[in-house]
Amino acid sequence: MASIKRDDRLTVSQCLVCGAVAGVFSRTVTSPLDVVKVLGQVGTFHTRNGFWNTFRQVYRSEGVAAYWKGNLIACMRLFPYSVVQLASYKRILHLYMDDRGYITQWGAIVAGSLAGIVATLITYPADVIETRLIIQNKKSPSYKGIMDALRSICKNEGFLTLYRGASLTLIGAIPFSCGAFLVYMNLDKLWGEPSFKFGPFQNFISGCLAAGFAQTLSFPFDTIKRKMQAQSLILPHYGGVNVHFSGMVDCFRQVIKIKGILCLWDGLTANLLKIVPYYGLMFSTFEFCKRVCLYKNGFIVSPLSYQLAPGVDQSLRPQELRELRKYFHNRSFKSEQSSLKSRWIS
Repeated sequence: MASIKRDDRLTVSQCLVCGAVAGVFSRTVTSPLDVVKVLGQVGTFHTRNGFWNTFRQVYRSEGVAAYWKGNLIACMRLFPYSVVQLASYKRILHLYMDDRGYITQWGAIVAGSLAGIVATLITYPADVIETRLIIQNKKSPSYKGIMDALRSICKNEGFLTLYRGASLTLIGAIPFSCGAFLVYMNLDKLWGEPSFKFGPFQNFISGCLAAGFAQTLSFPFDTIKRKMQAQSLILPHYGGVNVHFSGMVDCFRQVIKIKGILCLWDGLTANLLKIVPYYGLMFSTFEFCKRVCLYKNGFIVSPLSYQLAPGVDQSLRPQELRELRKYFHNRSFKSEQSSLKSRWIS
């Protein structure tokens, strides 16, 4: 059984800001791996000779800045994605809770997957634009930027192009959820102790293992989605896609027929290598931002550690602590005024 834990010492806005900063930082640092992953999935000319050669080919043909193609729109997408996911997760979670407010691991995974689907579908156009910006040549771009890509796609290909491949998000959520569930169900065997005794390091490694296994199972659907997002009659070389197709099912058929079934996992190496640094940076950045907010709220003595402020009730909310401090400050001020007045009279 798992329960929901939230640090009430932070305000909702502080939680969102911490998450946004952590997401932007980790996404920006690992952007080169994400670019290589997407190029591998689409099957552009950069990826013909393997993972490491893709890095060299991108650098030779487009320069260092090419490793951050599409990073801006990806970072801009993080905030609305997180807000929608959090709101959806809380609503869906209550459907799986029992009367005591507890939820099974399977229920938590399903709730998380459904919330991710809702957030992905709402922010899906940004994902399509990100793919288009990544596959274009930075030295001779088809799009001048995010807004130009949006206008061009809507004008030349139609608004529904922004949702091309969206159905694969729903289909891919099934193997992803099953994969995550299988890992979490066997974590106690891996560590030799029940999950409620896990420390921070064990939880981090467990999360990375679950993400890696789940993403590997659902990766073929993500690959087809990227190919569908990238293919366009108005782009050079049809968007760089290594097969031509007329729809989702035909895309699966053509990839397996022409390139082989293993090509459905092209780009997986970059994706797996991204997991540990991405989640590690996200976790450490979030924790630092959280400490800064807790220090600002008056719950800890320094943003560099979690040493609790002496005499502060850690069960209070930020607003309650501020009001309490204001009350004692006013009370102390009135006491000093009364003392000064009595001395003056005497």
